[in-house]
Amino acid sequence: MTIVQHPARGSAYTLLSRWGGAVVLGLALVTAAGGTAAADPVTDRRGGGPDFGPGVTVFDPSMPVERIQATLDATHAKQVDNEMGTQRYAFLFKPGTYGTADKPLQIKVGYYTEVSGLGAAPTDVVINGKIEVYNRCLNNAGPNCLALVNFWRTLSNLSLNININAKGQDGCRSSANFWAVSQAVSLRRLDIKGGGLSLMDYCTDGPQYASGGFIADSRLPATTNGSQQQWLTRNTEVASWSNGVWNQVFSGVVGAPDDSAFPAPPYTTLDKTPVSREKPYLFADAKGKYNVRVPSAQHDSRGISWGNGITPGRTIPISDFHVAKPGDSVQTINTHLALGKHLLLTPGVYDIARSIQVRRPNTVVLGIGHATLTAARGAVPLEIGDVPGVVVAGVTIDAGPQESPVLLRVGKQRGWSWSSPRNPTTLSDVYFRVGGPHVGKTDTALEVNSDNVLIDHTWVWRADHGIEGFTDTQRWNTNTGRTGAVINGDNVTATGLFVEHFQQYNTTWYGENGTTILYQNELPYDPPTQADWMNGTVEGYAGYKVGAHVRNHTLHGAGVYVFNQNNPQIHTENGFEVPQTPGVKLRHIMTVNLSAGIIDHVVNGVGDAADTTKVGQPVYIKQYP
Repeated sequence: MTIVQHPARGSAYTLLSRWGGAVVLGLALVTAAGGTAAADPVTDRRGGGPDFGPGVTVFDPSMPVERIQATLDATHAKQVDNEMGTQRYAFLFKPGTYGTADKPLQIKVGYYTEVSGLGAAPTDVVINGKIEVYNRCLNNAGPNCLALVNFWRTLSNLSLNININAKGQDGCRSSANFWAVSQAVSLRRLDIKGGGLSLMDYCTDGPQYASGGFIADSRLPATTNGSQQQWLTRNTEVASWSNGVWNQVFSGVVGAPDDSAFPAPPYTTLDKTPVSREKPYLFADAKGKYNVRVPSAQHDSRGISWGNGITPGRTIPISDFHVAKPGDSVQTINTHLALGKHLLLTPGVYDIARSIQVRRPNTVVLGIGHATLTAARGAVPLEIGDVPGVVVAGVTIDAGPQESPVLLRVGKQRGWSWSSPRNPTTLSDVYFRVGGPHVGKTDTALEVNSDNVLIDHTWVWRADHGIEGFTDTQRWNTNTGRTGAVINGDNVTATGLFVEHFQQYNTTWYGENGTTILYQNELPYDPPTQADWMNGTVEGYAGYKVGAHVRNHTLHGAGVYVFNQNNPQIHTENGFEVPQTPGVKLRHIMTVNLSAGIIDHVVNGVGDAADTTKVGQPVYIKQYP
């Protein structure tokens, strides 16, 4: 962990498709000259500050803006194109104010980077300036700057006073704070004011598409969605919202737009969120001691959790966590879990050859800086017991070259189960990859067998591009993943379920009383032939399937996209497949063609074909049945 103190104190893309310092050890602190200084009792371990490892930098408000800026700029330069790299970073800001009107802090956030405040409330850390993500410019023929691959970054738990006339930014860049991102990106617990927020970058190579994101528990200024294809905003306050491409979903949002004219504009609004739990967050108290706040679950909630004081929940001292590093063995991690410790995963890539086992109720597994668990020797990297209240947050799970049966399993398929609707096991910002940085193989990515589980933002991705060295045709037989998410438990709620490119059903839901609020899916790009994409005698697999025996299920705001670039003649019979019963209700669903392949119907033979005669034009169904 780098603790920075004041010196005195010590490929080819199209618009409609996505193809694709010093290390501080012990108690030493970095000084301006690069040497060491005496330990600061506020930040060393005696004062409650653990060693978070070399991927974490903690900023103090007394440090000069120029030095903070230089540190952040250096990391962004390394990470702006490091899509498939192994470096992971977390930048944590202690309570206080950073930047001024004359010297604003201008943060650009690259791949595998988390920027978070260490306050008990978002208002405890104030940044004057901007925190931004721009279109990424790819190295191929002609201008090709876009946001369709801006994945894996986190911003949370701070206040941002946007300075739209920030020094060094003029013209187009002075018009907004840009956050042009796609999947596996979350904004949480933010108080943003002083200027507009744009979820696309219209300055770099003109307006370009972005492909999805997530905001929760935040207070936002006037927000321009622009070219974002899909977005979920949950339990937030927004001054205004403009524009939208396909699915724009609002749940429990004060100031949400009206959805009565759906699909023009394509808004889906729920007045309250049926089940929610905010993500745990790290904070430093008045004495400088580190803790983790674990918010309580809420039912039928609306607006922010911190408007009237600290977010309801419980506080766990960092001493109750095993603070893991990538070199820790699974045996060491499991021993600490069995002895009642919680688990904090510091930034890095962890090779997991046997399951990390979470068996005790109310255990917290919190990753910072996009900590990544990679399956080795066909292991299941993470197994959660049939117990209530477990929270897993901020963790990415990768398949390895030897096939795993599943990457994350919650509960057993059969046997005794102990769960609670008032205290659901919760997955927040948990992401999955099959392929991309290396060969990956799994049968299923996410399997939920327990009842009363909340999935609060996940991206389950079988890679459609990567650096494994294979063509798209080879990838079909090399990076294998049959099913993205399998939900067997009852009373499971998903708020922000993104699942893409799996080789059979992307999502199958067999539990009763399930609810999904925003679902986004792209069918696989790479089936070589129609024979490779057959479900018995049926052409293809629906992007979202509810089991035939299910009697009650609700889906709000969902899209299935097709881009069969390997073979544009391939058909998929239905985007959605559900039992025809009154208790199964789909609201605001659509299919769309991204320039190759055909989805014949939206759901159960209903709805026109999404084919190449209407590229980029969704086929909507307002309500089914």
